[in-house]
Amino acid sequence: METNETKAATVDQLPCSDDVLLKLESQLCFSLYAAQLTFGKLYRRLLKELELTYPQYLVMLVLWDRGSQSVSQLGEALLLSSATLTPLLKRMEKAGWLIRQRSQQDERQVDIVLTDAGKQLKSRAANVPKAALCASDMSPEALLSLKQSLDHLRHDLEAALASPERMSQD
Repeated sequence: METNETKAATVDQLPCSDDVLLKLESQLCFSLYAAQLTFGKLYRRLLKELELTYPQYLVMLVLWDRGSQSVSQLGEALLLSSATLTPLLKRMEKAGWLIRQRSQQDERQVDIVLTDAGKQLKSRAANVPKAALCASDMSPEALLSLKQSLDHLRHDLEAALASPERMSQD
């Protein structure tokens, strides 16, 4: 396992100066941010005919895959708070994709259930991930490797946030 001392030594051995490290084009976070913005534009175009926003599409992906979910389960899966999800789910209910109903097991909990229209939307949405992947010139293997690397990076960053001493260079 790599220690903070090992990581600090590795950071100190980077083949560039602090001036280079502090350039915008040197920032991994900016590359991720710029890619996310571009993905957002791409998905807006792909989802337009489905009349879904990207966050709504993510909700539908979870519901198609896992079936009915509580608001808290959806929030956990999508890394969104209930305060963020509630207006989103209300708009989706108004559009006829889902219904929000009190849980029979716990009246304090709201369950999200797909309507028939929401279930039928799945077949129309099947082309969205294919089109998004085809928009890149990367091979399927390279895209899978990138996704795995990003998942690993996210896990490491979450662990660092949970243990601030991991971010120290001392």
